[in-house]
Amino acid sequence: MAGDSHHPERAPERAPERAAERAAVAALSDSFVAGLREWIKIPSIGVDPDHRVDVQRSAEWLADQLRADGWPEIEIWDRGPALPAVYACWPAADPGAPTVLVYGHHDVQPVDPVERWRHPPFEPVTSGDELFGRGASDDKGQVAMHLLAVKAHLAATGQNAPSVTLKLFVEGEEESGSPHLRKLLEDHAEALVCDLVVFTDTALHERDAPTVNTGQRGVLGGEITFFGGTEDVHSGRAGGAIPNPATALAKLIAALHSDDGRIALPGFYEDVREPSTQERADYAELPFDEQKWLAHNGGGAQAMAGEPGYTTLERIWVRPTAEVNGLSSGYTGPGLKTIIPASATAKISFRLVPDQLPEKVAGQLREFVAKHTPAGIRAEVDFRGEGVPPYAISPDDPANATVKEAMELAFDQPVRFARAGGSGPAAVLQAWLGVPLVYLGATLPDDRVHAPNERVVVPLLLKGAEAAAHLWRMLPERLA
Repeated sequence: MAGDSHHPERAPERAPERAAERAAVAALSDSFVAGLREWIKIPSIGVDPDHRVDVQRSAEWLADQLRADGWPEIEIWDRGPALPAVYACWPAADPGAPTVLVYGHHDVQPVDPVERWRHPPFEPVTSGDELFGRGASDDKGQVAMHLLAVKAHLAATGQNAPSVTLKLFVEGEEESGSPHLRKLLEDHAEALVCDLVVFTDTALHERDAPTVNTGQRGVLGGEITFFGGTEDVHSGRAGGAIPNPATALAKLIAALHSDDGRIALPGFYEDVREPSTQERADYAELPFDEQKWLAHNGGGAQAMAGEPGYTTLERIWVRPTAEVNGLSSGYTGPGLKTIIPASATAKISFRLVPDQLPEKVAGQLREFVAKHTPAGIRAEVDFRGEGVPPYAISPDDPANATVKEAMELAFDQPVRFARAGGSGPAAVLQAWLGVPLVYLGATLPDDRVHAPNERVVVPLLLKGAEAAAHLWRMLPERLA
């Protein structure tokens, strides 16, 4: 299942005039890193109310940086329920040029457990070519990468305005699930009109195997609770005479998957879109060592498992899942307490793939629970929000093909297509704005985002900035 890291294809030849982008990025690299370090120092933890003022400070820092870079239109959207978002626009000299919206976020994850950090999380530290600090990779590093790309593009072309009209939308709530994103999109619909979205919160497959992401899975999460009575009862006095909700729920959970690992919800697979032949071929060519992956990503698991007929990469990128995230019932303290619990709860989540809809899967789960609720048990199914839809774009889309070509110019090697197993607001952005969405990022899966000792590899960010600078030059012709 491991692919060959030495691809037979040749990387595209670099025309002499296209080397200007690389030179411009190199000339600006020191100031880029210095600015990113300053931004990382702001603890913009959006999910923590105690850091709301820091999210505001982070937005103001970004707005100040954009002004210093010469962006002519800059706004901080901080009225309403959403945490501060930053919007900027730099019109192209040609009024007929395409409009491209770059999406990112400036809020960061909490730092717990802080004792596992080798350095204070908001005091960035450089070690070799790595920069450590919360937000270095997710997502301040990649937003800053795109700011660098604009400056490099202007320097390389000698222009005083970009070749495309560029818009920047950097929200402050992504790490809490973007709860007010739809409201922001609705309130600022006119400002956000564009022809293409570039989504920058994305990663490469490996440092020496760059990829262009073509999609993300969606997610739907909730709880199933079985109620047997109103209070726990003595198992010696009632055991064998009344239903046990923990036992009943365990049977339901066991029935959630068939023996071969497929999900047993009625109609669950009828909307699942298979990846293209080209995508599966690209996945197979990517370097991948199952045992190494298991050791680094399996959380101590001892063996691989999953839906038959698919590779590990396909299972985590393009196949749907149903996972039990937690189980609780009855007495869980030390020793033994012989009871029949009054209730039992399972926390469950689904990763969804195109063209599955969260609302349809929610209905399928309700139907499944109703079928597996025995007499004497009352069931409740509650969902956490409306879920996040999946998203995918065809590798053959002209904008997507242009991103791939720009990445190949920057990385000096062939670039493959990949997917992301996690979820994000890509589908929401695409649906509301009604235009294609492509991915351009340059971080790594092992950057320890959401974990202690988050880092980013600076040379990869510089290559990502170069790729974006190429992209702004190439898009007017490709999207004409």
